[in-house]
Amino acid sequence: MKEKIKLSPAAIFDEYKNGCDFKSSIGDNGIYEQSAINERFYVGDQWHGARCGNSRPLVRRNIIKRIGEYKMSTITSSPIAVNYSADGVPDTTDLNDEKELITEQMMSGQLSGETGEAEISVVMSALSEYFKVTAERVKFDNKKEEAVRNAYISGTGIVYTYWDDSIETGLYADAEKNIPIKGDISFEVLDVENVNFGDPNNEDIQSQPFIIIAQRLDTAAVRREARKNRISEEEINRIVPDGHNEYFSYTESRGDTEPIDSRRVTVLTKLYKEYDKEGRKYEVKAVRVTKGAYIRRPWSLKLRNYPIAAFNWERRRNFVYGDSEITYLIPNQIAINRALSSSVWALIAKGLPITVVNGDVVQTPVSNDPGQIITVYSGLDFQLTNAIAHISPPSFEAQHQNAINDLANNTLSDSGANDAALGDLRPDNAAAIIQMREAALAPMQTYMNRFYDFCEDIARIWADFWLNLYGDRKIKIKDKQGTRYMPFNAKRYRDLLVSAKIDVGASTLWSESVVVSTLGNLLEKGLITFEQYLERLPGGMIPDVTGLLEDLRAPSIGAGAGDEITDEEILQTLQTNNPELYQQYMQLSPEQQGQLLAKIRGTQQPAMQGAEEIQGVEGL
Repeated sequence: MKEKIKLSPAAIFDEYKNGCDFKSSIGDNGIYEQSAINERFYVGDQWHGARCGNSRPLVRRNIIKRIGEYKMSTITSSPIAVNYSADGVPDTTDLNDEKELITEQMMSGQLSGETGEAEISVVMSALSEYFKVTAERVKFDNKKEEAVRNAYISGTGIVYTYWDDSIETGLYADAEKNIPIKGDISFEVLDVENVNFGDPNNEDIQSQPFIIIAQRLDTAAVRREARKNRISEEEINRIVPDGHNEYFSYTESRGDTEPIDSRRVTVLTKLYKEYDKEGRKYEVKAVRVTKGAYIRRPWSLKLRNYPIAAFNWERRRNFVYGDSEITYLIPNQIAINRALSSSVWALIAKGLPITVVNGDVVQTPVSNDPGQIITVYSGLDFQLTNAIAHISPPSFEAQHQNAINDLANNTLSDSGANDAALGDLRPDNAAAIIQMREAALAPMQTYMNRFYDFCEDIARIWADFWLNLYGDRKIKIKDKQGTRYMPFNAKRYRDLLVSAKIDVGASTLWSESVVVSTLGNLLEKGLITFEQYLERLPGGMIPDVTGLLEDLRAPSIGAGAGDEITDEEILQTLQTNNPELYQQYMQLSPEQQGQLLAKIRGTQQPAMQGAEEIQGVEGL
């Protein structure tokens, strides 16, 4: 029989409440409380709730943040690119000629007939380029770093892709530009506290019976959304502000920051898969409710998979929620902070000891001001120690500071953040430092592999949206040829099984100096041209490198028809019009300078106004 899914607002809220109770029972403090504690320790609020008075210095050395920043930057530092492919469709070099023809037909709008292998290959390549455009629009780099930070703090980072029909695309469905095409994917990061999985003992998200997403939204905005979805006014009147403590009381820092007179209401979005009678085919559906009313009745997302991807920091067997490393670093952090505070307090007590004043002898107020004159009333047998004395603090062991440093360094080292990984070693032996860093990065590979799987899940979800919701529109592509728009008819490719593969580039953290050095060696040996050198330099190395390349390609050096260009004229024009190129020229060896000048003179033609092929000089 067909499985019955709970879709009423009251039933969905009961499922949500049960999920919250379960998450509250995980571990010693529950996900909600533990996440709040972990976040405080990460940002540095590590003496929260401690009753230590106001006079004692509360010192902190934030080991947790140091470890987290290193690991998160290691995971996200390498640039990634996505390559799409269709399962069951080959992509070989013998299709290249046919692919060029298909591309021309697609760009001219003349493509028709059955979908062939060459066409599918062209479309997959186009989607690979379109991923970059979409990633730039939705700020994918920022969102993935935010998700990784959430994973480090709370154990699980979750991203959600949804269709936003209010997005302006700048495209039109007709040649007269009267029918604008609206709607595109949106992308956001969700807190694990606000996402409940139907089966927490199943770590596969796509196998979940349902997923509930909780939000606190303005009541007026929710009512407008309900009217847009044609909900009756009687039901809309039941959408009223609710007490946020009822369902958000688990979050110590988030729920309690709402004003008492907040006009917000709890909104739940339930995602589920509805199967046919045979239990083979299904469609992903969603429903949005408040506690007493529908905001949008069940509708089909027209997707094959849940539009949610998750990255777990520490995996737990047969468990959908991850675990945070911070939870188990907190005792070490507390010990370090206590030891440091006692050390600083001991130094203060040693330098500013407690002063005892005999009030019968000293009538003048006593302070620590230098040069103060104190009047003493006493007999002939007066001794200073009878009037004023200092209480010496207990002796402070020198090994105390060594123990603090050992505890901090051991915590860093045991967490994989040693001196080589953090860049705290002197670069006396670069090869040895690189080897030590690679050894430190080896344990991080498991985190990185899970992160790349997480990115592949996101890429597949986006392809699911493109194939099922884009319809007939043009997609924006940026490549070496510039920016262009390729016609894309999603219906032709809707039945394809699309796979996504992540290609990982070199880490920008360590590779820029290596890239510059390698390019310099290739340029010096004449294996690349100066133009190729400039095109491949890391961004920001040379100001306005685009303008420099344009000047380099322009016929800026010249003379009249039939005139001979002298070396002095070439160099003078270079220095005036291209000072950066002139500086590069002056750094070349005499032999390379001669080759450059000979090449420029050799490319001069009677109709030329300069050496147009300066970028082709061999050996530059």
